[in-house]
This record gives sequence, structure tokens and C-alpha cells, in this order.
Amino acid sequence: MRIATWNVNSLKQRMPRFLPWLDERRPDVVCLQETKLTDDALAELLGDEVSDRGYQLAAHGESAWNGVAILSKAGLDDVVSGLAAGPGFPHPEARAVAATCGGVRVHSVYVPNGREPDSDHYRYKLEWLAALKDVVAAGPDAAVVCGDMNIAPTDADVFDHDAYIGQTHVTPPEREALAALQSLGLHDVVRDRWPNQRVFSYWDYRAGMFHQDLGMRIDLILASGPVADRVQAAWIDRQARKGKGPSDHAPVIVDLDEAPDGDIGPVVPPPSNPVTRRGAKKLPQA
Repeated sequence: MRIATWNVNSLKQRMPRFLPWLDERRPDVVCLQETKLTDDALAELLGDEVSDRGYQLAAHGESAWNGVAILSKAGLDDVVSGLAAGPGFPHPEARAVAATCGGVRVHSVYVPNGREPDSDHYRYKLEWLAALKDVVAAGPDAAVVCGDMNIAPTDADVFDHDAYIGQTHVTPPEREALAALQSLGLHDVVRDRWPNQRVFSYWDYRAGMFHQDLGMRIDLILASGPVADRVQAAWIDRQARKGKGPSDHAPVIVDLDEAPDGDIGPVVPPPSNPVTRRGAKKLPQA
């Protein structure tokens, strides 16, 4: 079973790229984030296209912001939208949807950004992650949490940790909240498979960050032990970030039981000329 997760940064804008990608990579389960569509609008846009390809669809969305979805060829049972007892800002947002696909409980999540350390939105982010942990803890043993975590787990997951001083995504409380989620027995399957590799999933649109491979790894697939034991390949589909009109995120792909493309490597294709010297570049917003 091939599981993929992708923050598409507006599914409507990404449709010319999304459908060809779906046909090329042929995932059995796809978790989407930042669809930016209501459920009815997403079904109208995507419903016939995915049903013709054999997918069932579960979505939890809102107009213009946020939005998550799961597409599955492996069954789609016990769909739950949102997080039980989850916080709002001030109202609950469309940031989580879960379903059982092929015997695995699949969570598609779009973790709040946090905006600025110690802001109200930052505290909301930490509360939201605690609520996600409670939901996953109550679930079955076979589970995956897929999505845009808006947290780089370690300094190795950003191009230069000095560039992120004073920024969200890298602060100790955020990383501790992510580690608490993983303490349920969830494995970061890409990092487990490629412990020493430079691997990013997000690159800012500005300042040529993608072409210089100045990115972050914030899109994760976290798998419980019974699922992690089945992983045969885990990689970032960097090809989907190239070319005209991409999302600023690349898909993360994990193959269970068999790997149709082989153990393909951590990043496909690898960057050609990455900037690696610390202090050489700053964030565009800095």
C-alpha cells in the first residue's frame, strides 16, 4: 500500500498538477492539506475525477482557508472530521480528518502555524497538538498521522538552524509537543529510513529558496509500530515541487509491504546545487 501526504496550498490552483501526479505516482491513500475548499466545493471539483480513478473521498474543509482530505482506494471507513475536544481560534478550524483505510487508521492533519512564538496562535498550536495526541492515543494500534506539522523535528530538518532563531517551527515547546505525539509509539518513517540525509519537504516561494535547496522538513508521516514495520520505501517527491505553478510543499510518499519504485532514495530527484554553508542565506522574511 502506498500512502502519500501533500500540502497542496489550494487544491483548485493545483488541479493541473495534482491529477497528473495522481496518475503517475498511483498512491493507494492520499492525505491532503490546505485544500482551501468547502466540502461541497471540493466534491464538485474533485469528485468525478477521483471516483473515475477508483478513490473514495473524505473531506473536512472551509472556504479560502485550511481544509484537509483523504482519498483512498483501500477503503474509507469510520470517517471523523475534526478533533474531539480540540481548541478553536476562536472557533474549530478544518485541520483534521481521519478514516480507516486498508486496516490502518489514517489521520490527515494540518497543524496550526503558530505565527509568532508566545502569541495567542502559538499557544493555540500547542493546545491543538495536545488534542491530536489524545485522539491518536484513543485509536487502534495500526495508525499513521500524515500531514503538514508546521514543525521541523530537529535542527537537521532546516537548511540552517541559525536562520530560524526567533521563528516558529523550531522552538523547544513546539518540538516537545511533536515529541509527545511521537511518544505514543509513532515513528518518523522518512527520518528513520534516512537518518543522516539532507531532506526537506517545504521551500519558500521567494528568493530562489527551492533552487538552492534552502528548505525545511515539516511534512511528516508518523507511523505506529505495526505500520512502520511494513515500510519498504520512504521519500520526498521533489519532482512535484518543480516546474510551473507548484505548491510550496512536496509530497511525502511511503510504501508498505512492497516498493513499486524500489528503495528510491530520500529525495527524488536530489537537488543539483544546494547551498550548504551556514550563515550563507537568511530567511526571505528576516
